Amino acid sequence: MDGTRVNADDDLDQQVIAILAAQALRAPADLSRAMTLQDLGIDSLGLAEVIFAIEEGFDVSVPFNANAPGEGGLDLRTVGAVCDAVEALVRARQP
Repeated sequence: MDGTRVNADDDLDQQVIAILAAQALRAPADLSRAMTLQDLGIDSLGLAEVIFAIEEGFDVSVPFNANAPGEGGLDLRTVGAVCDAVEALVRARQP
């Protein structure tokens, strides 16, 4: 993750960024791919809310266990990683 601003042309990324920004109480334009969720002040409860919003907004199931957050197989540490994970989940459900 290089710290560049999120590509404004990518609709999926914009939607994910909007979810993360809302949880962090920040403007979407203030987020970069390199920012960690910790940088944004998103704690474990906030991450759970983000995951619920992603599952509802994208009709996907995010493999996440709050008791073992590192065991879901997805990197959810940075804004860019969350965008990439959602993109992979959306792609996986398409025929």
